[in-house]
Amino acid sequence: MYVSNSFTTESRCPFCDLPPRKPATGWLRELIDAYAHCADRKDAKGRMALFTQDTRFLVYMDAIAAEPTQELLGRAALAPAFDNLNAYKAITHFNGRSTVSLDGDRAGGETYCPAHHISFGTDAERTIVIASIRCLDQFVRQGGDWFLGERPTACRLDRDPSLRTLSPWEADVS
Repeated sequence: MYVSNSFTTESRCPFCDLPPRKPATGWLRELIDAYAHCADRKDAKGRMALFTQDTRFLVYMDAIAAEPTQELLGRAALAPAFDNLNAYKAITHFNGRSTVSLDGDRAGGETYCPAHHISFGTDAERTIVIASIRCLDQFVRQGGDWFLGERPTACRLDRDPSLRTLSPWEADVS
C-alpha cells in the first residue's frame, strides 16, 4: 500500500479549480491508519513501504522498560517482524487517540491502538491476544510524501484462552 500526498483532479475545488490544502496532520493520520490497514491484512510489504529506508523501529513488550525488547534498523529489517502476524487467523487494529506536532518536514506523534489477535485452531483451541499499543512516532517528509522515520512501540498484552461466546444469562454483567 502506498499513501500519496498528491492530489487528483477529482479532489480539486469546484469553485477555483485548485487542489485543496489538506493539513499535514491529515496526511499523518492517513499514514497511521495505512499502517493499521496493512497490519490487519498481513501486508508486510505495504507496511514496510510506509517507513523511511533508514527507519528505526523499537518494540517495548514491557511498556515501562528503559530498553527495547527489539530494535530493528532499516526498512529491510522490518520484514521478519512484520511477517510474525501470519501466525494469527485474524487481526484488527483500532486506532484511537492520536496527536501530532509539526516542525517543517518533520513531525512527532503519539497514537493509542488496541489490537486484537485471534489464533488459528478449533473453537476450543483458539485464543485472543489483546495488545494495548502506544506508538511515539517520528515522521519525515521526503519527496513531498510523509513516512515513518522512527516508531517506538510500547505494548501490553492480555491473553484470553477462550473465545467462547457466553449467552446473556451466562455473562456476569454486575
